[in-house]
Amino acid sequence: MAAGGGSPSIVEFFGGEDGYRCGYCRSDTGNLSHGMWAHSMTVQDYQDLIDRGWRRSGKYVYKPIMNQTCCPQYTIRCRALHFQASKSHKKVLKKMLKFISKGDVSKVVSEEEPMDSHVEDVATCDFPYKSESQVSQSDLTPLAVDQAERVENEDKDSGETEEEENVQKVASDSVQICADKDTPVPAEPSHSAKAVHAPPKPGKGADLSKPLCRKAKDIRKERKLQKLLQNQTGTVEGSQLQGDQAFLLQNSKSKTNQPKNIEDFVFVPLPDDARHKLEVRVVRSSPPSSQFKATFQESYQVYKRYQMVIHKDPPDKPTINQFTRFLCDSPLEAEHTPDGPECGYGSFHQQYWLDGKIIAVGVIDILPYCVSSVYLYYDPDFSFLSLGVYSALREIAFTRQLCVKAPDLCFYYMGFYIHSCPKMRYKGQYRPSDLLCPETYVWTPIEQCLPLLEHSKYSRFNQDGKAVDEGRLKELGRVRVLHKRTVMPYSVYKKRRKGPSDEASVQQYASLVGQTCSERMLLFRS
Repeated sequence: MAAGGGSPSIVEFFGGEDGYRCGYCRSDTGNLSHGMWAHSMTVQDYQDLIDRGWRRSGKYVYKPIMNQTCCPQYTIRCRALHFQASKSHKKVLKKMLKFISKGDVSKVVSEEEPMDSHVEDVATCDFPYKSESQVSQSDLTPLAVDQAERVENEDKDSGETEEEENVQKVASDSVQICADKDTPVPAEPSHSAKAVHAPPKPGKGADLSKPLCRKAKDIRKERKLQKLLQNQTGTVEGSQLQGDQAFLLQNSKSKTNQPKNIEDFVFVPLPDDARHKLEVRVVRSSPPSSQFKATFQESYQVYKRYQMVIHKDPPDKPTINQFTRFLCDSPLEAEHTPDGPECGYGSFHQQYWLDGKIIAVGVIDILPYCVSSVYLYYDPDFSFLSLGVYSALREIAFTRQLCVKAPDLCFYYMGFYIHSCPKMRYKGQYRPSDLLCPETYVWTPIEQCLPLLEHSKYSRFNQDGKAVDEGRLKELGRVRVLHKRTVMPYSVYKKRRKGPSDEASVQQYASLVGQTCSERMLLFRS
């Protein structure tokens, strides 16, 4: 990913001593996590954080204390390019097609997965704001470079090392470092799992590096589909998704004796007399685009009804303020790069419009290596369409579309997999998928993890006993700190700080975010 050119991430670390109510096992204080308030955050920093087990709720970013919390939450990702819809997934896709084309409202419920596919964040939408930041914006604005240089030069005579020389440079080059395309993520790089076809050995089948022979029938179907895609209903900020047509054509071709993929169901030609029209729009939520602002009230009303009917919230709980903080506010900086997706990186709402009315909204983050699902809410009147499952499948298809322009963006992150909570195991049905090892932060195929989780709710997935966290903290002195509007390494801040030492807190923070992020992000200290 190319450099974003924006401001560096600024965070406040709150630790994780207090327990919260668990939304899975209903324990009053068993939900234990570390947390920090993100005043701003680059998409690369957030990508690296979720690859270390972090996750955001609004501007609050938290990491479960895996070996202590009552219900361990493992980060899960689906390898979107290799995704194969299960039988129950296809039932949901066919049900939507029947409804759109014929108005069929048969209420066939998926056998394997619940209607509501993103329920875990309901449990987290309350606790973050107990720790909401009270710091003023002026305190978060670093001094100009020349002022930082003067502060730095004051310490040059006291024998400081070259670490201090980074003080005056951070304002100008830290984001370029974090957005460097070749910068590896702390865990296994997200783009390392792409399929690589080796030349076939004699007698071992067709050469996968060469295109398949094509029949005239397939060519005719492709031409027909090309005409259909000229009237494509999916939009990004009001623009047609024309840039991905080649990918959709390639993946919608007739394949002899091969199962249908998502595109075969989503982009199937509809009859002229179709009863309904479904349109999917992707609008930027932070900073809010004009399309987002224009649809805010209608979207909020869908959220309010969803929370009251599906989650039994009292009418006074799902307020506009709560909706905004939970699902609209985001610390992620909007970034656009020449080699990135047309819509850019950052936070978005994927709106599902049925006959000119919003019936569902998927809250997503588009990051350098993935589409990360945050939450879903929908109109309860349309529960019969299994919108939780349908939206997840559309988000996988969306990831595949984005990958055409941004090849590194090939994963779909589904939040947390919670094996100890049976209703949350459905995420494991989106195959192939991987779980993140809570100790070494490497990805492990879920098939290898499930036997371990059956034995113990907390488990290290990396079976190499000598393996360690490659992104672990190595040099505390290099952690970047924002103190009195001045950016400096912790080694300098430590000597200037007055009062009791906060080294234990900074050490904990840096250990959790890893060396790479601790040197890029700015840790606010009052």
